[in-house]
Amino acid sequence: MDAIRIYGGNCLKGQTKIQGSKNASLPVLAATLLINGTCEIENCPYISDVFHMLRLLESLGCKVTREENLVRVDTSQLSECDMPADSVGVMRSSIMLLGALLARMGSVSMEYPGGCVIGKRPIDLHLRALRRMGVEIVENEEGFCAQAANLRGVSHELPFVSVGVTENLILAAVLAQGRTVIHPAAREPEIQILCEFLQSAGAGITGIGTDRLVIEGVQRLHPVRFHVPADRIVAGTYLTACMCTGGRVFLQDAPCQHMQSVLACAESMGTRIVCEKDGILVSGRACKCLDNGLVTACYPGFPTDLQSLFMVAMALSGHSGWIEETVFENRFRIVPELCRMGADITVQGARAYVHPTGGLHGAIVEAKELRGGAALVVAALAAKGTSIVTNRHYIDRGYEDITLNLRELGADIELA
Repeated sequence: MDAIRIYGGNCLKGQTKIQGSKNASLPVLAATLLINGTCEIENCPYISDVFHMLRLLESLGCKVTREENLVRVDTSQLSECDMPADSVGVMRSSIMLLGALLARMGSVSMEYPGGCVIGKRPIDLHLRALRRMGVEIVENEEGFCAQAANLRGVSHELPFVSVGVTENLILAAVLAQGRTVIHPAAREPEIQILCEFLQSAGAGITGIGTDRLVIEGVQRLHPVRFHVPADRIVAGTYLTACMCTGGRVFLQDAPCQHMQSVLACAESMGTRIVCEKDGILVSGRACKCLDNGLVTACYPGFPTDLQSLFMVAMALSGHSGWIEETVFENRFRIVPELCRMGADITVQGARAYVHPTGGLHGAIVEAKELRGGAALVVAALAAKGTSIVTNRHYIDRGYEDITLNLRELGADIELA
């Protein structure tokens, strides 16, 4: 049962509650390692990436309990600094434990992390930056060992913006001696959420939301209860599903303030967007072209995680369009699958050119990564006939129950 069957053609209508953010929950859970005691994380999504992170924490000696979307992490018995290869190998986000474990335990041994195949994403920038903070690292073919008697604050001038490196340096810096400056720091909402969690625990961080973070190291942090905001990428997924089927859907708790570039593109394509106090109302089909194309970029630009979903909307709009991918070099893996469904898309370097067709039809297609898998499900919702999307496990990494949520909005969808 690692597939989803979709009978296309239904118009989505109704309301769905947006789950807690995957990309915020993972670094927040990593940050609990810095706190000797029990932290409570509310609205933590029920997804496989979170399960892997919790198992990693347990393998390090933490006590983890869960009551639906409330997770308690007790790190008072933290005893291990060697991360098991089976967990590290399936989740790229395990790298963010590096900075936290160095700060708390002074040493880490781990294999090189895995995850979705959407780009090279080398970790050399992580290791180089941590070496500047006093970390000694010995690498081999499978992984590395890192040790630091005392982490020291330094000024980092990064060669490019990286969410992962920014997260790791924040986690290493909050308990380091002295001041750490990160520039250019990633500005993604998930970075802001991580900083807010650490601030609530007693960390000294300024510049939150800008490209220059300043962290004054403190001796200790205290346990806190923290609420994870809604997932902007999941909200964007259901927004796109509505755009492709011509429905009318209210996205409860969707973070409008963090989705401005996405909402602007949706409106430019003819979809009506109304931001309300407790969510976003989406109505109408995408039926116009984006005159200037779509270019992915670091926040506040258009998120790469929604690029493949908007590719589907373009394919169904009846107009030509193009997408330029500037973040990950291997993010067009969905193109052959969409072409199996009747799309006409050509890739030239970092650009994908979408040409109008008579619509999409059902097919058996393969999810090859998380967001591309969700995009195939959305394409199948608007296609004529029956589709099967295989490799559902990729989609489960980021969505609590995409089949149930879409079924409640009127989709004819089931596990296969």
